[in-house]
Amino acid sequence: MPSIYQLKPRFQALLRPTVQRLYDCGVTANQVTVAAGIVSLLLGLLLACFADIHGLFILLPIWMLLRMALNAVDGMLAREFGQQSRLGAYLNELSDVIADAALYLPFALLIGVSPVLVVLVVLSALISEYAGVMGPLAGAARRYDGPMGKSDRAFAFGLLGTGVAFGLLNPTWINGLLLVILLLSLYTLYNRVRQGLAHAN
Repeated sequence: MPSIYQLKPRFQALLRPTVQRLYDCGVTANQVTVAAGIVSLLLGLLLACFADIHGLFILLPIWMLLRMALNAVDGMLAREFGQQSRLGAYLNELSDVIADAALYLPFALLIGVSPVLVVLVVLSALISEYAGVMGPLAGAARRYDGPMGKSDRAFAFGLLGTGVAFGLLNPTWINGLLLVILLLSLYTLYNRVRQGLAHAN
């Protein structure tokens, strides 16, 4: 299934000069990963504490774009500059699912939005990422199959944040879109298990 993740090589090419400068300044992949995780947690806390101020949700699409860039940067620093490590692998996977939860859960505090739907979306995202990580355990590569992978969720919630900030989406629409995200996440889970088994050694 198609996924925004497939655009990653082009995105990386645009970022390569910046990555080189960061490396020259002594910045490490793990520092970028941890910094992105901390900012995600702080933004999630801000949105949770002031969920009634809908305008703050415009920070979500802005941060999602920057976070996708930082996710690409830490990977490039690790692979292209010999910074890969076991700790980095743990930080990369754990910080992503923790950051996702922190950024998505504040939607549950919006009046009229179903908290159950939001929590189910977060859980399905976590489990589908876990299924991707399990690929090597089954003799396959780490699976990034869509249609609702990490980058796709970031895009979807960025759109939701924009809609909330500008009053373009009422709770009924938000709940409907959350249901679509949930169903696509469940299909992503199925797809990653299926592809992992198909590509297992």
